Amino acid sequence: MLATRLWMGAILIGLTVGGVGLDQWLAPWYPFLFVLVLLLTLMSCHELLQLLGTTHRPSAGLCFAAVAGLVIANWLPTVGAELFPGLIGNQDPWLWVGGAFAVVVLAAFVVEMAAFQVPGESVVRISLIVWIAAYLGLLPSFFVQLRWLPDWEMSSHNHRATAALMMAIFVPKCGDIGAYFTGRLLGRHRMAPTLSPKKTWEGAAGGVTASVLAAVGLDRLGPVVRGGWPSAALLGAALGITGMVGDLAESLIKRDCRQKDASQAVPGFGGVLDVVDSIVFAAPVAYWWIK
Repeated sequence: MLATRLWMGAILIGLTVGGVGLDQWLAPWYPFLFVLVLLLTLMSCHELLQLLGTTHRPSAGLCFAAVAGLVIANWLPTVGAELFPGLIGNQDPWLWVGGAFAVVVLAAFVVEMAAFQVPGESVVRISLIVWIAAYLGLLPSFFVQLRWLPDWEMSSHNHRATAALMMAIFVPKCGDIGAYFTGRLLGRHRMAPTLSPKKTWEGAAGGVTASVLAAVGLDRLGPVVRGGWPSAALLGAALGITGMVGDLAESLIKRDCRQKDASQAVPGFGGVLDVVDSIVFAAPVAYWWIK
């Protein structure tokens, strides 16, 4: 298991660093980020629908459309302005993302009204559609919006945005790695025995420490936050903690659905959800802190 995690992790790191690094030269399209986020969110949506089973499963087509629509909404203001200059009036991305989310809520009601036959299921399915859209479409939007973070030096290639994306990815994932190895070596006191029996307080401390070190190191390679290393260390601690909460949140979903892993799509890690859970929760914190 450990050997599989190591080689698979190395592949994922290489793809991420290479793709995000190359993407900074392709503004405002950022095609690698678009394909990556869209693919991961759709795969995560599929895994989540499979976890839910058939009893209360909402419309798969609507769920996929909701997640994809929210991802696409992040690109509409800038790419739309490039393709159709003068046609896109308001370029505030959150207006587009918020509008897309509102459409999802309305569509969930309309679909259930059209298909309604037996009472007792519609409210559950509507709630699940909205929840999936928020979890896999709205939260990742905070991560995506780091791509358009203003550069302090007003460079044509936004290196600060690239560094911010790296921070949002690798700080919570370094926390995962730190928690895993520290827990294996020193773990004694269980943190959440019902949700995740293998997680310990010692592992959590090791994870936060790893996140702090990763944030300070990444900020020195390419300054992201103002205030030097103390500010970067605080950001690292915040991302480490919220990433841990995201990991536990996904454990809650799996335990509630009586499954150990979201799927077996990623050897050594489980499913795509098992890989991105900490990043999804840490994304809003990274966005507001760095912004």
